[in-house]
Amino acid sequence: MTDIPTGPQVQKREAVERWTIYRRSVVDAFLYLDPRVMVRNPVMFVVEVGSVFTTFLFAQAVLGRGEAPAWFIGAITFWLWLTVLFANFSQALAEGRGKARAAALRRTRQQTTAKRLKGVPAEWGKGRRAEYEVVASTDLRTDQLYLAEAGDLIPADGEVIAGVALVDESAVTGESAPVIRESGGDRSAVTGGTRVLSDWIVVRVTADPGQGFLDRMINLVEGAKRQKTPNEIALTILLAAFTMVFLVVVATLRPFSAYSVLASGRGDALGLTVLVALLVCLIPTTIGGLLPAIGIAGMERLIQRNVIAMSGRAVEAAGDVDVLLLDKTGTITLGNRQAVDFLPVGGVEATQLAEAAQLASLADETPEGRSIVELAKNRFGLRGRSIGTGVPVFDPPDAPARFIPFTAQTRLSGVDLDGARIRKGAPDSMIAFVKENGGVAPEELQTMVDSVARAGGTPLVVARNGEALGVVHLKDIVKGGLHERFMHLRKMGIATIMITGDNPLTAAAIAAEAGVDDFLAQATPEAKLKLIREQQAGGRMVAMTGDGTNDAPALAQADVAVAMNTGTQPAREAANMIDLDSNPTKLIEIVEIGKQLLMTRGSLTTFSLANDVSKYFAIIPATFVAVYPDLGALNVMRLATPQSAILSAVIFNALIIIALVPLALRGVPYRAQGAAQLLRDNLLIYGLGGLAAPFIGIKLIDLVLTALHLT
Repeated sequence: MTDIPTGPQVQKREAVERWTIYRRSVVDAFLYLDPRVMVRNPVMFVVEVGSVFTTFLFAQAVLGRGEAPAWFIGAITFWLWLTVLFANFSQALAEGRGKARAAALRRTRQQTTAKRLKGVPAEWGKGRRAEYEVVASTDLRTDQLYLAEAGDLIPADGEVIAGVALVDESAVTGESAPVIRESGGDRSAVTGGTRVLSDWIVVRVTADPGQGFLDRMINLVEGAKRQKTPNEIALTILLAAFTMVFLVVVATLRPFSAYSVLASGRGDALGLTVLVALLVCLIPTTIGGLLPAIGIAGMERLIQRNVIAMSGRAVEAAGDVDVLLLDKTGTITLGNRQAVDFLPVGGVEATQLAEAAQLASLADETPEGRSIVELAKNRFGLRGRSIGTGVPVFDPPDAPARFIPFTAQTRLSGVDLDGARIRKGAPDSMIAFVKENGGVAPEELQTMVDSVARAGGTPLVVARNGEALGVVHLKDIVKGGLHERFMHLRKMGIATIMITGDNPLTAAAIAAEAGVDDFLAQATPEAKLKLIREQQAGGRMVAMTGDGTNDAPALAQADVAVAMNTGTQPAREAANMIDLDSNPTKLIEIVEIGKQLLMTRGSLTTFSLANDVSKYFAIIPATFVAVYPDLGALNVMRLATPQSAILSAVIFNALIIIALVPLALRGVPYRAQGAAQLLRDNLLIYGLGGLAAPFIGIKLIDLVLTALHLT
């Protein structure tokens, strides 16, 4: 028997895992000093080059040929290297959590054997045994077939083409409950590394070795395949441009100061160490050091919610979404229609209608059928017994009964009992049934059917022989709390559109109850695709979810496409995100994470730029006071000495990066507000905060250095 970990044991294990990530991140921070890695971040690459340069200057000072005291050059060099290492550490820490998840996934990916089929038997599972050969899973190729039986590990990604089986997918999704995988439906995709618990399935391979879903997950979560998003690239180019401008400015300061000294005959020309320190403090090192971590952390937050983004572009696009397309069933509603009322017609008693509806539902194992049985029992006290599934049902007479199952062609079900033909089904099918049995449907029946449809329900007509008894009102329950969430989305400027196969009357009623902005009724794959293209033609970013093959065209067209892990292979291939929990409502959370990513990047960029403005007041007067003594009036911080001012600014420049790492990884707190309000809050909190922080931080560091007599 396996011992269940206690609370302290779980906490200890988590602490060990965190320590392992921190330790690995420190090592990676040094490994990232490789210029081939650093050059991807132009701002920090310039800082690294400056650090190398001041290291040579420090070596010269130690040998007695320095332009400034050795302790000063050494201190500047030390903190410049720390600036680079802190930036690398932020990126390594963000990647470290993904690498830990990747390591866990890699442990689940086992080299296993596969039962590759030699031929294609005419009838699997009907007495004829499929012939197969046992091969290594790495020998399987796209479009080959293999057999997976109870106890087998599924060797490769594929799509079930025959059979049905219970599959344990906890190795991939983390969900312990097994799921059913079968052919011919929206639950036909299987993932390599999962295990068959019962029965058997024949699978067609859809991915070659190394290109399966689990392999892609490993590469994505550990950051090996991460590509910069368009906004991140644009911001990197902007920061690089700022860096080049300041590099040119600083490069001209030394000859300019030398000329001023020569002309005035006083002071000393600016030293190279001071110029490097000035450059590092002028360029946007804060956001430059944190930018990679922000993007990686955004994908990590999705992974924590069991959503795999195929690229950072998809996460960023989620933050710019204007329109959400939400499927009604399972997303906006609970998905299982429930009987809520019996509506008799033509003087029929409600009890008679309930008994007939209950009899017609005895063989109906659908949630709707079971809810009819339950409602009849609860409302009218009809005694029942358990048949098969343990559901209480009406106990019919002992006479033999012939049950009529529901089919897509007839669209009705029921029972033949004691010479009576009792049926329930769609209104048009039931009206035709009544006429076939010599009856006439009363006028109030159609009125009642229309009334139920307008209320957002589904009407089922119940009849006995040629007599229409009434209507059963089925209702799909709207999930609690969605109305408020849609209001939040509306405040953010995001429109919500419900997609459903229901008729327009039913769709309109449910849309009004849920609080969505619009709806698409009687949706077909072509209609979904047309709707998305119309929205995109209007300049909007569109997000949608799907799980079926018929959703694949629309998913491929949408800017943010979330496929359910339980869905078909075409749907998963068309999407740019996959929800391992197969929860359609998670689309709303994905949009919020995308918004949070953009908010975090914008907030820290604002803080960094405001931060740089304040640092100018500390370092520029100290830098030029020897050449222009009158600039001492700009020393508003009243820093002790020029060397103390420069060193304090460099130290603060390094420490602020490591101080902001938790915020970059955790993200700015998300608030459902409009763009104008977010901009105001951003400027007030991070703009003013960025201006004030250097004044306070640099002054405190200066006081410490002065108290320790280090300047």
